[in-house]
Amino acid sequence: MGTQRNELVAQIMENNEPFTDRQFQELVKFVRSGERERQEFLEEFDANARKRASGFSQNPVMATKVAQGYFALAQYQEAIKWFDWAGAGTLQCYLKAYCLRELGQYEQAREQFELAEKQGYDSFQIAMAIVETLRRKGDLEAAEDHLKRVSRVGDIRAEYHFQLGSLNDANGRREEALAEYEQAVTLDPNHTRALFALAYGCDLYGNEQKAVTYYKKCVASGQVHVSALINLAVLYEDREDYEEALKCIRQVLRAYPNHKRAQLFLRDIESSMTMYYDEDQERRVDKRNQVLQIPISDFELSVRSRNCLRKMNIKSLGDLLRITEQELLAYKNFGETSLHEIKSILTQKGLHLGQMLEDRSEGRIISPDVEEEQSESVNDLLAQPVTELELSVRARKALQRLNINTIGELTQCTEAELLGCKNFGTTSLEEVKRGLKDKELALRTLED
Repeated sequence: MGTQRNELVAQIMENNEPFTDRQFQELVKFVRSGERERQEFLEEFDANARKRASGFSQNPVMATKVAQGYFALAQYQEAIKWFDWAGAGTLQCYLKAYCLRELGQYEQAREQFELAEKQGYDSFQIAMAIVETLRRKGDLEAAEDHLKRVSRVGDIRAEYHFQLGSLNDANGRREEALAEYEQAVTLDPNHTRALFALAYGCDLYGNEQKAVTYYKKCVASGQVHVSALINLAVLYEDREDYEEALKCIRQVLRAYPNHKRAQLFLRDIESSMTMYYDEDQERRVDKRNQVLQIPISDFELSVRSRNCLRKMNIKSLGDLLRITEQELLAYKNFGETSLHEIKSILTQKGLHLGQMLEDRSEGRIISPDVEEEQSESVNDLLAQPVTELELSVRARKALQRLNINTIGELTQCTEAELLGCKNFGTTSLEEVKRGLKDKELALRTLED
């Protein structure tokens, strides 16, 4: 590994010949193959580049190679500086445009792509690069128009279908997007971006078998595709195929030992392998949840009792388990007769008032107690679906199993309750906590 790094640095610093396409691809592949490789290359390369900057900046060939080194390191601002010193050649303009796009400078990126095309760069690649630039900028209509011009020329390759699929995705046309990604993979089975997009789309639609197949092809491309490996590990863990899940996560950690998300997943998977899961108990809990969701309107109550419960925002049997006799009797016009009616209903179901406040050992989900002084905006926020938190597929599935549908229901859970759900580990917990924090909310603590 050290030998290859030294050779690559020497090719840049000691050889006054430009990189061939193959040499440049080898440089990018090596630098982006892992955390250690990147850091070691950065230290040696950066020190040499700074020491020789005064001489290299006057030499277009050497300036270009140094720029390519920073490009491989994804240090795009530094790369642009060296590309400026290298001059406005075809390759320099194209790679500079790429750097500008990664930095979010879309107009300047498009200008550089067009300049590269005028100097002879492949027109199809430039067209695809501009389409992606416009899409990232958010100008979807212009991106579609640009893509239509390419289709009229008739030069249709895998990248065209990938870009069309990405545009369909951006416009919410998921099924059309998947069809385009499939076409891209048909034309180029090694199109990694299309494979990942296809796998992710299948994952979202619940077609887990296809998702696994495409993620595996994506991973087999040769590079360490971190997102594909982690998503594949999640699918394996959901199937309780923990050994395969571990292989995926360990592959990530071999390349990136300090990858926080992979470290969390590793702990999750190891915990799952030793976790006892009682399916009978889970069925009992699910059945009890269904009972708790029965609306109060399904029972024969006096008008007075019904009105009191409505004004107290008590809508289901589960709501009754979160309130005590004293709290009911303290409400205006709620007397012993109404209390007897309520207790009779609960007794028939083997339940009693205040039960959830006494015993939360089965991880039941409690809806938020909305205090009268809360503003309407807070109530609206709590009523939002948990999908607003933009959680991963795994976290969303876990919340579905817990029958958590709104943000308010989620805020009434403790960390322990969530972690008690099958396959809900610390990674999903951190996602949930971050999502709630963004909305200035948090999970319930035992002191609440």
